[in-house]
Amino acid sequence: MSELLDIENIEVFYGPSQALFGVSLKVGEGEVVALMGRNGMGKTTTIRTLCRMSKQKAGRIEFAGCDIGSMPSHKVAQLGVGLVPEGRRCFANLTVEENLVAAARAGEWSLARVYELFPRLEERQGQMANTLSGGEQQMLAIGRALMTNPKLLVLDEATEGLAPVIREEIWRAVRELKATGQSILIVDKTLSELLPIADHCVILERGRTAWTGTPDALTPELADRYLGV
Repeated sequence: MSELLDIENIEVFYGPSQALFGVSLKVGEGEVVALMGRNGMGKTTTIRTLCRMSKQKAGRIEFAGCDIGSMPSHKVAQLGVGLVPEGRRCFANLTVEENLVAAARAGEWSLARVYELFPRLEERQGQMANTLSGGEQQMLAIGRALMTNPKLLVLDEATEGLAPVIREEIWRAVRELKATGQSILIVDKTLSELLPIADHCVILERGRTAWTGTPDALTPELADRYLGV
């Protein structure tokens, strides 16, 4: 499996406060990697740094064979990182279809294919995004990211705050994306759904990479130590 993303020992500060103290992770082509940890341990900061919305003071980020450590965020997106951010952040004053088309780039993902993945979006294609439910907005945010035809899909808190029936629909879509060979970096707390689809897990603890391994190697003791409340 060829390597798509290699983050090595990144350190990030917010003003004088250090948020990341040496985070490392890798994502291979066609691989699903679960980025895990309790709240406030650095998961979103790691994603923001990958997408160049936060800048690292040290360390290296290589994506698709390019050093992206000094690239602006739009260049990283053009290179093939598709972000589904925490909080979804759909364009409220655009319709569902306008949200999708606004992000479109040439490739395998089209409106028809997104509507096949999420039929509910096709039903609401003319509806304003701010009138959608939270779950529908999450579907729209995923569809919008897919319309960029990303090499790596990044999902930050994929199902947080959603109703159980909607969570299952999101997980179904993630499983389908994995089956197509889509590379995915995903943050979510629902271990019962996350671990069966993950190829590798990376756990952060206080801004550091504390543990890396396969889901099978994540024992109940490790899960309780690093993920328990």
